[in-house]
Amino acid sequence: MKKISLIFIITPLLFLNSCKDKAVDKINKENVQMATERDSQIVFPSISFDKTLHDFGDITNGTPVETMFSYTNSGRSPLVVTDIKSTCGCTVPQGWSKSPLMPGESSQFSVKFNGKGANKVSKTITLTTNTENGREQVRITAFVKPDPNAPSPSAIKNQ
Repeated sequence: MKKISLIFIITPLLFLNSCKDKAVDKINKENVQMATERDSQIVFPSISFDKTLHDFGDITNGTPVETMFSYTNSGRSPLVVTDIKSTCGCTVPQGWSKSPLMPGESSQFSVKFNGKGANKVSKTITLTTNTENGREQVRITAFVKPDPNAPSPSAIKNQ
């Protein structure tokens, strides 16, 4: 029992002793200064949208709808949109260019929503970009009304 206790006491001491050199002491302050100066000169592109929210209004359940979002590189360096994704598979962004967008240039992408759901529906579309944030978002909303021609849930149960 004494040997086990001794092992539990000595093992942590060995680990603590092996870390004599602190990582902070190994940092070259000149390199930190050079990196700070370099990073302060980076000019990120900026993105501005014609709209960040599109409301489809009232739609009937199952009615597909589509909208376009336009965006402009409002920064001073090339803008690259590498990916656009939505929060679910019912909303599909498409038609954007992965080519660099020069300052002042504009582009667009479409968003298709399959119209499925009930009541107020909101979906977020996220763009992966080379802006300072790295991610930009737009949203779509709709109020999905039941399809008056769809069979009622009680009619389906009785079949």
